[in-house]
Amino acid sequence: MIASATVSIQLFLSCAALLGLLVLHRVLVRRDPWDPINRRFLFSVRVAMLLFAGRVLLITTGIAAFRTPVLLAAGLIPLAALLLVEGLLRQHAPVAIKAFVAGGSAVLAVLSLWYSSSIDPARLFLLLGFQVTGFVLAGWLIVTRDRASLSAAENATVVRLGLSLLLFIPLAAGDSLLAFIDLPIQFSALGVLILCWLAIGLGRVHLGHRATLTSLAVMIVAAVMVGGMIGFLTELGRDGILLCVAAIMTTLFLVAILNDARALRLEEQSMGLLRHLATARTDDPMTFLRYLQAHPLVDGAVVVSQESLAGLQDDVLERIFAATPVLRRSAAPALGPVADDHIAYLFDRYSATHVMLATSKPRVLVALSMPTLSASPSAEMELQVVQRMAALMAAKEERSHG
Repeated sequence: MIASATVSIQLFLSCAALLGLLVLHRVLVRRDPWDPINRRFLFSVRVAMLLFAGRVLLITTGIAAFRTPVLLAAGLIPLAALLLVEGLLRQHAPVAIKAFVAGGSAVLAVLSLWYSSSIDPARLFLLLGFQVTGFVLAGWLIVTRDRASLSAAENATVVRLGLSLLLFIPLAAGDSLLAFIDLPIQFSALGVLILCWLAIGLGRVHLGHRATLTSLAVMIVAAVMVGGMIGFLTELGRDGILLCVAAIMTTLFLVAILNDARALRLEEQSMGLLRHLATARTDDPMTFLRYLQAHPLVDGAVVVSQESLAGLQDDVLERIFAATPVLRRSAAPALGPVADDHIAYLFDRYSATHVMLATSKPRVLVALSMPTLSASPSAEMELQVVQRMAALMAAKEERSHG
């Protein structure tokens, strides 16, 4: 049973890594495929995609010829890592390191074309030594970088890449020495998934660097604990426990990659009020408000003129909106019975959840029906910005006419 499970889990890991790389590739292309760093990152991603596509084809078809793209990609990985590190650090690596990595990649590229396995395990040991040395050299460049020359975001990116390289060293060793250290599967797919998740998370800076690393540690520890418990309770033995841990960890990181990529896409496509306001090409408050009505979040917003407020007391309205320029039905201010009646009237008359003061002289209100905003602090803040912008436009217009 373990033997058949080994093949299935290996295929699952390779497919998951390939999917994670495809998602990361799509994110990078969507951002800017011609950005110098993105071009280097895309090269690295494509090399890794070649490796795992070769593994998937090798497992599913059993054709030994698919070892060639796997070995070719494995030999190019240190070169891809060095190119990416150079781009992130904005500096060239020493000539000796460049020559070593380029030469090693060329030699292993030629050896990958050797169809027969007659040169193994010598080829595998050479590949292992080259990969580990390449990762160590890239890590050395990261550790010795000039931190002051990079921004906080750039330093965070470099730290995440360095963490990924640190994980890749034992995983690469395990892949190459699979037959010698008696591991059931190749675990490098886990390192690739972690790298994809960390890279996609760079686009969501509000999550914070420390929070991301904490989440990484939590997912790894959770996978190890749950997998170990399942393997122990079912008496699967060492190999069974390793397979359980690998399957659980792969699933966790794949779900995290898909969720973060989807969240990033939604943030990029967001039609937030701030984005909408930034495109408004007018200084006239009434034109600005009519433009605001076209936004889908506030579709149906009603501009209430001063004539429509004739039945209400001016001093009470002034006191209400001086206290709260943006009224919310869920958090209306307590300003006395008369003010409460005025507030209730405005909400009921226009079936509104929010009423904001647009201009004071003449007094113009905007009544909005946006129930979902009640649970969205960011959208509430955007609404405050809308009110402030409209008020500033009105004040500017009043001064120009004065």
